[in-house]
Amino acid sequence: MSENFELLRNVTIGQYIPTGSMVHRLDPRAKIAAFFCILFAVSLSSKLIPVAILLVAILLIAQASLIPLSYVLRGIVLGLPVLVLVFTLQFVFQGQGEPAGKIYFEWGWFRITRFSLQLIGVGIMRILCFIFLTSLVTMTSTITELTHGVESLLKPFRRFGVPSHELALINMIALRFVPTLAEEMERVMKAQASRGGSIGGQRFWRPDKAAKAYLPLIVPLFLNGLRRAEELVWAMEARCYMGGDTRTKFVVLKSGRRDYWVVALTLAFAVFVVWFRWPAVRDLLALIGINGL
Repeated sequence: MSENFELLRNVTIGQYIPTGSMVHRLDPRAKIAAFFCILFAVSLSSKLIPVAILLVAILLIAQASLIPLSYVLRGIVLGLPVLVLVFTLQFVFQGQGEPAGKIYFEWGWFRITRFSLQLIGVGIMRILCFIFLTSLVTMTSTITELTHGVESLLKPFRRFGVPSHELALINMIALRFVPTLAEEMERVMKAQASRGGSIGGQRFWRPDKAAKAYLPLIVPLFLNGLRRAEELVWAMEARCYMGGDTRTKFVVLKSGRRDYWVVALTLAFAVFVVWFRWPAVRDLLALIGINGL
């Protein structure tokens, strides 16, 4: 039962793991640019094969980062309710999308077809790609590096009135508060469980009971989050913090040839995955000698 209260170990977003790999040594701007290239490729791919290739590529990047695969896969635990919701909705409502195609099961208006199973596979793998990709960016870069990277990438847009420094600061605070809020949630859950509250015994396949149990946690969690935000504001004002173009930089980012190559290869890979005419799964199975599916 104690593992139900340990949320922080399953929060992979916002956690930095210093392994000293080649991915860690890249310029943060290169990692952010590569992140958006793969992100757009995942968003624009609508077939099972390209999304599966992107998922494998993300896992290979995690292996190149020398990050344990078991730790990367922990992000699935918190994203499991979303995966179950996507699976259920598409399993129930997408069966009518292929009236003339392969039907595996039919009962009234409910159908299990090849089209619905492919949509379920694509949707689940897309969510996994988003979770793993976002986690990898924060695992291989410190919050400070990401802040400088975002600010540097948004710097050309200052002439159009885009507050690059303020947006980078918001990004840094949001990422930094993810594990902090998870820790606060753990503390509130343990406090209410010690007072006899039914916390921690619910499962993701009963979202109604889980929502009823976790609803009393929302108010103290928001109050603690607002309290920490107020303390952060007072600390910044006490140190005479001033944002904008008048601030000097202690860290100056410098890109090398390796960073440009990484961005170029990632962009080429993303364009190839999106624009290549991938065969359908049934054609691929027929090519390797598996028919009838």
